[in-house]
Amino acid sequence: MIGKKNVVFGFLFLVTTAALGPLMVFKYQDWGVANAEKQVVVGKLQQFKAGDYAEDPETLAELDPKKLAIANAEAVIAMNKVGAIEFGIDSIKGGPHAHGNLEALLNIVVGIALCFIAAPVLWKQAVSWMFIIGTVMHSGLLYLERVFELPWASTLLGTGIGPVLILLGLLLAGLLAAKGFRGEIVHD
Repeated sequence: MIGKKNVVFGFLFLVTTAALGPLMVFKYQDWGVANAEKQVVVGKLQQFKAGDYAEDPETLAELDPKKLAIANAEAVIAMNKVGAIEFGIDSIKGGPHAHGNLEALLNIVVGIALCFIAAPVLWKQAVSWMFIIGTVMHSGLLYLERVFELPWASTLLGTGIGPVLILLGLLLAGLLAAKGFRGEIVHD
């Protein structure tokens, strides 16, 4: 059965991409710590503001500019730290986690569908390999780029070959199914 490799690959790939969920949970713990730090330093600025310095020039003159500059810098750095952690989580969530889960499920579905399609073996093999290679070249490279921070993966990802193979595989699978879908397993 030609689709078997897609089903097996799909389940194994789904495990690797679904495992990014707990990784993101751990990163949210870092986010919580950074957010608490941000609240403390932004609180200092709020205290300065609560002194109505903007409305009372005499009170503003009493404020130490160096302390204000330091409090401002600390607040900006703390907000950037929170933003950087959020960006890291979002890049995993919207990249290898979401795309990887979808492409793993697509492999499973196409693998099962190929078992019910009567078509030349060469065409079925082409569809099968398009999905596996397309998945590796898209969400697999996203995984390497965003989780393991390997810059060369970004270069390969930029070619766009992965999504193109998956879309071509979807089109070819649809055409094969339109002509040769059967209600029973086809033995190749």
